[in-house]
Amino acid sequence: MKIAVLTLLAVASVAGAQRRDSLPWPPVATFSILAMDPVTGEIGGAVQSRVFAVGNGVLWGEAGVGMAATQAVVDVSYGPQALAALKQGLTAEQVVKKVWGDDPDPRPQDWSKEGRQFAVIDAKGNVFAYTGPKATEWAGNKSCAAPHRCTAQGNILASSAVVDSMVVAFERTEGRLTLRLLAALEGGQRAGGDKRGMQSAAMLIVKKNCGVWLNNDVVLRLQVDDNPEPIKELRRLVEHPRAQARQRGC
Repeated sequence: MKIAVLTLLAVASVAGAQRRDSLPWPPVATFSILAMDPVTGEIGGAVQSRVFAVGNGVLWGEAGVGMAATQAVVDVSYGPQALAALKQGLTAEQVVKKVWGDDPDPRPQDWSKEGRQFAVIDAKGNVFAYTGPKATEWAGNKSCAAPHRCTAQGNILASSAVVDSMVVAFERTEGRLTLRLLAALEGGQRAGGDKRGMQSAAMLIVKKNCGVWLNNDVVLRLQVDDNPEPIKELRRLVEHPRAQARQRGC
């Protein structure tokens, strides 16, 4: 019986790998979190994946507007579309449904919109996420419990425990948003993370006029593009004294 179960698991694993190999691009198999600090007003996101330079396209944010994460069978245009829709006054839920609904699905045979994973947080901290039925398992999302404001999502994960652990870590960690987002990634990795391993990570924090230098709304933008321990390296960068810099009053 045990041998039969192991055989079935091996066959399923091979089938999943073959399906991924037939895709035109590697899916952005990843786990990410979007969140808001209601005390400081900062909005941010963090992501880790077993792909090169995951920060190149997943996280999109604008101060006073919100942030989006677009991943899995990814359409990068979801990011700027989400910000544009938020500026029109749509809620996070309305944005997700509109952007996905308007997707013409140009490659249904090998890059189907039903494999997309998409999350949005608006300027008020409202969150909403969508995980398509064709996103590679395990795939799913989970929101924080009030009064916390976050959504964690991922695909090709070890199990649902990854997003569960991310939310718990975020809720239990105190301090600046950067540290809470980082704790969420670490929690997700401890729970198994991306089934394929680690390679890159990124973080984005925005708030109006709170970045260093004049007229800069980007408080922090960090990318670890190729590293065997990307979350560990991201922590080193987050804890760097320059990463703690804010404009006066922020």
